[in-house]
Amino acid sequence: MNKFKLSILTGALLSSSAVFAQVTAITNATVHTLTKQGVLENATVLIENGKITAVNPKSFNADVTVNAQGKVLTPGLIGTMNQLGLVEVGAVSRSVDAYDKSGIEFDPSSAFNPRSSLIPYARKGGLTQNLSIPSLPWGESGVFMGLGFVADLSGEFGSVTDSQSALIVDLGAVSGDGSRAASLQAFAKKLSEQKKKLTSKKDKKDDKDPSAEEKLLTQVLKGDLPVVASASRASQLLELIKLKEQFGLNLIIDGAQDAVLVKDELAKAKVPVIISSVANLPTGFDALHAHLGNAGTLEKAGVNVILNIAGDGSHNVYQMRFNAGIAVANGMTHEGALKAMTVNVADAFGIEGGKIAKGERADVVLWTADPFEFSTRVDKIWINGEQVTTESRHDKLTERYTTDSSMPRGYTK
Repeated sequence: MNKFKLSILTGALLSSSAVFAQVTAITNATVHTLTKQGVLENATVLIENGKITAVNPKSFNADVTVNAQGKVLTPGLIGTMNQLGLVEVGAVSRSVDAYDKSGIEFDPSSAFNPRSSLIPYARKGGLTQNLSIPSLPWGESGVFMGLGFVADLSGEFGSVTDSQSALIVDLGAVSGDGSRAASLQAFAKKLSEQKKKLTSKKDKKDDKDPSAEEKLLTQVLKGDLPVVASASRASQLLELIKLKEQFGLNLIIDGAQDAVLVKDELAKAKVPVIISSVANLPTGFDALHAHLGNAGTLEKAGVNVILNIAGDGSHNVYQMRFNAGIAVANGMTHEGALKAMTVNVADAFGIEGGKIAKGERADVVLWTADPFEFSTRVDKIWINGEQVTTESRHDKLTERYTTDSSMPRGYTK
């Protein structure tokens, strides 16, 4: 469904942008396709109209040729589970649009700011798309956060590609009065009630228009809308697997610091897991098995692993490739770590992109060397087939304060 929506949007963009008419060839690159083709040396990738049109063609005609000279080409990385574009300064409430009490139907995508100073900084880390999520107001707890949405990081207006990418629920530890059991029961009750309504309407031919919440729950029950459930205790992950089987959920688990204890069950149930690869200390009684080797352990068990940034992911999502390098140093495969930031995310959320293959969305990154090395930088980056800059506010400030001027500093821009 998401890919269909994206195709419509992409078509609209194509009709209004002359830049898509040109053919770009990236030649002599080490290409990590993240497909069955594996890694290709001295390879050529063609881009036209926002799509990858060929990988290693026998011949080609291009308007623009970029000689990669052996540099590394990967799909663009995809961030998840942060408030990128919804938060500028966390401590300044008027610059925050991620929090609300609305519940299931809260859709923060209309507040997405593509000109946030954090977005060019994320591009410096090789990110081309991101799943932003809502949360509850500071200090409050609840089950239903609202809807996550996907946006590309081009910085252009209209860059939200899907406003309903996942329903976000928090089923983890509860602060103050409350129980994990009550949270799980509240979620199951919502699903049961909607399931009952659908059955009732089918029998009685009730033509009353469903509410926005009912429409979303129906999508959840059909498996069209993924559910991201935050939880870490192993016993609770098993309860979530039961819920998936009971209601046919398209379930993704976030946090999951004790997932290694039930890795075989998660793999068998085909439940993707979103984790931080640098979580190496228990942050609570639900996370006693936090370890640097968890990403590799889950990968070996056959779990679809997605890497993200724990804590302030909005400001630090550019660090994701470094965290992936730590995962590789502790047992994850190099290709598995790349997939955990690209194709695994795309597959779990129905996002177009995440691999380099004919017909795929042309979100690609040319790195100076191995993207997991600290000294490597982004050489060039393309989003939806268009080359974009990685210049950030930090670069502008550096330029401003290192530029000689006879005028007071306030006049230097």
